[in-house]
Amino acid sequence: MTPESPLRDAVAPVLVLPGTEATAGPAPGSRPDSVAAVRSHLDNVLPAFESLRSQSFHLAAWGEELARRLLRGARLLAAGNGGSAAEAQHLTAELVGRFDGERVPFSAISLHAETSAVTAIANDYGFEELFARQVRAHARSGDVLMLLSTSGKSPNLLRAAEAAARLGVATWALTGPGPNPLASGCDEAVTIDGPAANAQECHLIALHAVCRAFDAEVVRRGRQGSPGGAAR
Repeated sequence: MTPESPLRDAVAPVLVLPGTEATAGPAPGSRPDSVAAVRSHLDNVLPAFESLRSQSFHLAAWGEELARRLLRGARLLAAGNGGSAAEAQHLTAELVGRFDGERVPFSAISLHAETSAVTAIANDYGFEELFARQVRAHARSGDVLMLLSTSGKSPNLLRAAEAAARLGVATWALTGPGPNPLASGCDEAVTIDGPAANAQECHLIALHAVCRAFDAEVVRRGRQGSPGGAAR
C-alpha cells in the first residue's frame, strides 16, 4: 500500500471474546459500571448458546417435521409476548416469504400480529384468552403451534397450548430455563439455560436453525411446487 493511499491508517476490526477483555482498553468516556454491565451480558452469551447447541438434534427434528406437515397443507401458528412476539413473527415471515433460497410460500400466522382480533379479544374476553381463542378459530388437527417465552409462565400462552391440545395440534415451546409450566404443557420444548435476554438471543438462532432444517427437508423431498393437502 502506497503512503498516498487513503486507507493507510485504516485499522482492522478486532473481535474480543469473553475472557479476553483485558486486552482491550475502555473507550474514551465509558463508565466502569456500564462496561461491567456489558461484559456481564456478553459473558452469558456463550453458556446460553452451548445450552442451545446441545439440543441441535431437537431443532433439526422440528424443522423436518414442520416441513412434512406444511407440505401436506398444514399450517404453523406462532405466538409470544413482547420480544418473543417479534421473534415469533420473524419465524412466520421466513416461512411465508423465504429463508435462504427460492421456494414456494407456506402458511404461517403470528397470532399477536392480528391487531384488530387481539384488541377485540383482550377487551371482550381478557388478555389470558388472547391466543387461545385464535387457536380455536384457525387451528386444525395436524397443524403446529409454536409458543415462545423466556419465562415459560405466560398465562395466555399456557391457555393457547391447552386449546391446541384439544384440537390435535402439535405444540412446541421455545423458552428460557426449564423446567417451566409452558415447556411442561407442550408436546415438545427447547429450553435455554441463561438470563432472559440471552435466552431470547438464542431463540432467534434456534428459529434460523429450524428454518435451515425446514428448507433442507423441502429440497430433499423435491417439492418445489405448491404444498399439498386440502384447500384452507
